[in-house]
Amino acid sequence: MSICGQREFDLLNKIGFVRVSGSEEELKAAHILADEIRSIGLEPVIDPFKVDDAVISKAKFEVLEPYYQAYEATAYKCCGSTDENGLEGELVYVDDGTSVVDAAKMKGKIVLVNGYLRIDAYKRMVENGAIGFVTFQGSLLDKEGESDLDTRKLRKNLRECGLIPGMNLRVASAHDMVIRKASKVRLTIAQENVDVTSHNVYATIEGTEKPEEMVVFGAHYDSVPFSTGVYDNGAGSVIIMDILREFKANPPKRTVKFCWFGSEEVGLEGSKHYTKTYQDEIKKTVLMINVDVAGAPLGRDVAMCTSENCLVDYINYIACEHNFSINVKQDIYSSDSTPFADQGVPAVSFCRFGAQGAAFIHCRHDVIKYLSADALGATAGFVNTFAHSIVNTAVFPVPRTMPANMVEKVDKYLNKKKEDK
Repeated sequence: MSICGQREFDLLNKIGFVRVSGSEEELKAAHILADEIRSIGLEPVIDPFKVDDAVISKAKFEVLEPYYQAYEATAYKCCGSTDENGLEGELVYVDDGTSVVDAAKMKGKIVLVNGYLRIDAYKRMVENGAIGFVTFQGSLLDKEGESDLDTRKLRKNLRECGLIPGMNLRVASAHDMVIRKASKVRLTIAQENVDVTSHNVYATIEGTEKPEEMVVFGAHYDSVPFSTGVYDNGAGSVIIMDILREFKANPPKRTVKFCWFGSEEVGLEGSKHYTKTYQDEIKKTVLMINVDVAGAPLGRDVAMCTSENCLVDYINYIACEHNFSINVKQDIYSSDSTPFADQGVPAVSFCRFGAQGAAFIHCRHDVIKYLSADALGATAGFVNTFAHSIVNTAVFPVPRTMPANMVEKVDKYLNKKKEDK
């Protein structure tokens, strides 16, 4: 038995439906993964956990001056509600949102910021007295009826900076507003905070020689709204399933635990739940291997090592030995590897980034016709080779330490304050 891209592709087809955080579809996908684990001859564990969410009953965005127009918009979940009359304010468009020049424009304003809401930009808004914010998404080439408008969530690490209401528009709307010099706008939001239940799925194989040392494999299996999420990240989910199959057939010297995380797309909630809840396991974990996005025929393989540089060297050596092209560097990655690194566990995220225009995430175009079994199998084969090599070493070659430059990056990403440490 060996790694099989077609088998991975077939399983990917089974979970290739929209499966957002806390939904019945996410739970359905968890059970499909659990059934696959049973077919390998192992007993899965499905672990429920709570995730904060919100039910939005009203979201309206209007330009009031120098013209009137209501634009299609969604409210950020968990950003709070305005009063029934809405929140009116002067609109200011900032190119970056993090510069001192941008910060000086924000006080008392509703801030339009490019693209996704990054924590640096949001902190600037809160610290400099912005009263609301607006983001936008998509392409000016989008056609009406062929694109979707996300309902985004103000994640916990942003809410900890302070709470201001926000909305999300299409890029065409933002473009129109800037061209027409919109100066005053109104945001009207009504929402109620709720909790939903998400689930992680686990499978464990005990080590034959060093069971007290554990290597954790992870991939998130949830998707964003509108997206079947096969590239991001059904692909990683089926890859680690095939690697689990290989370890079942070839028992490892160290204990291996495989984790399919729910609710990654709303703030790494599944991996945060695991690292917080299973501290005894975290203490004996010597490495976390994450797989997030794969299967694009056109693209490049990447490994991000949140660890000492020796892991970079180790992966580069394996790549040269097996003639596999991969770009390896020391860095953090915005996925489930980061909560492990925050606990001091060395971590690596393997990805295959699609070439521009050849793979899509967080939209309706993340569909299986743009992926291939061969591309899945190639990435899976290398990750499997690396995994079997490092799991079965006589002495584990990566120290369980986190260099200062990686600690700094993780802390910044998670918005950790000095008093949190």
